[in-house]
Amino acid sequence: MAHFTINQKMTDSDSLPSFDLTLDGETVTTIYGDNDMQTALVDALRTKSKMPVFDQQEGLYHRLTVGDNVGFFHKWFNCKVPLPEVFVLFELQNCLKKPLHRCSDSEIRRVYFAKYLMSGITPTVFREPLHGVDIKTIQTFITLLEKFKERHIPVLILVANMEHALLLGDVAYKLQQSGIHPIELEEDEVQPDETSFQAPASANLFKVPAKVDDKVILFDPLEIDYIESQDGKAMMVINDASYPMESTLSEIEKKLEVYGFYRCHRSYIVNLQKVREIITWSKNTYSLRMDNKSQSTIPLSRTKIQDIQEKFSLR
Repeated sequence: MAHFTINQKMTDSDSLPSFDLTLDGETVTTIYGDNDMQTALVDALRTKSKMPVFDQQEGLYHRLTVGDNVGFFHKWFNCKVPLPEVFVLFELQNCLKKPLHRCSDSEIRRVYFAKYLMSGITPTVFREPLHGVDIKTIQTFITLLEKFKERHIPVLILVANMEHALLLGDVAYKLQQSGIHPIELEEDEVQPDETSFQAPASANLFKVPAKVDDKVILFDPLEIDYIESQDGKAMMVINDASYPMESTLSEIEKKLEVYGFYRCHRSYIVNLQKVREIITWSKNTYSLRMDNKSQSTIPLSRTKIQDIQEKFSLR
C-alpha cells in the first residue's frame, strides 16, 4: 500500500502548528481550515517536500479548445486511459470544440480534473477543488477520487468548507493554531442525556434563541435552513448567515424534531421542509441539497439514506 507522511519537519513554521499525518492509498484525507492555514500548509508542502499542489493556478491553454487541451496533456503525460474515456469520465464530450476562454468555470474545472488524472502524480494534493462549481462537476471529482483509490494513490484535500471536508474525506481533520484534530462526534452527543430537555408539546409559541454580541435573537424554527456543529458549538444557519447557539446538537434535535427537523449526519440537523434534492454521489456517499440562496449541500450519512427516503415517501 502506498503511503506518504507529512511530518513535523515539513510543517515547522511560525504560521503552522507542528504535526504528523500519514496518507495512504486506501482513503481520501481532508483538512478543513481557513485560507491562511491553507496557504501556510501549501507553502510548506511546496518548499519543504517539493510536492505539487493542484489549485487550478497552473497553465491550461485558453485559446485552444477543450478537446485540444485534454488531447495535448494526454500525449504529454503518456496517459494509458483511452482519450474518449477521459472525455466521458469528466463530462466533456459536449464541449470538446469550445475554446477554453468561452467555457464556464465548471467546465474549466473539469478540464483541470482530467489533467490531474492523466498526470499520474503521487501523492496528490488538491486545494479547494469544489469551490464555485456545479453539481455535475462535484460528481466528476468524486469519481476522480474513486479512480485514485483504485490506483492506491494517497490523496489530500484542503478545504475551507466543513460540508466539503465531510463529503470528500474518508478521514477528515480540522487544522488550527492549537494543532490538527480529527473531526468527530462529541462525547455528549454519543450518549445524550434523555432527561435534560423536552421537546415542546406543540408548535405554538416557540422560538429558537441565538446570542449575537450582547443581544439574544429569537428565530421562528421554520426560518432555519440547517444547524451544524463547528468546533464543538452548534451554529444555526439562516439565509447563509450563521448564529451561535448555547445547546448541543443532541439537545437541539429533541426540541426541533416536532417542527420537521432531522439529524442527517453526526454534525448536521436539517429543516426537511427546505430540502430540495437528495444527491447520490457514489454507492456510499450522499448529500441533501437545500433550497436556500447558496443551494448548500449537506452530508447525509449512509446509515440514514433509507430513513430519509421513508420520510419523503420515496420507498
